[in-house]
Amino acid sequence: MTTSTYTVVGMTCDHCAGSVREELGRLDGVSQVDVDLASGNVDVTSAAPLSADDVKAAVEEAGYQLAGS
Repeated sequence: MTTSTYTVVGMTCDHCAGSVREELGRLDGVSQVDVDLASGNVDVTSAAPLSADDVKAAVEEAGYQLAGS
């Protein structure tokens, strides 16, 4: 198992966090997604490291952006 932390820009409410959690949770191998709404940090636990492109696409599908991208 590996855990990676990402910063998501634009989340303002629990619904936002839920959308990000849902999209990231659909990625292959993801077992847990924890969102800290106040900081925008998202911890993703997965069986193997995730592709940065896959994470970015999932966050964008939810309607948000990764910090720095």
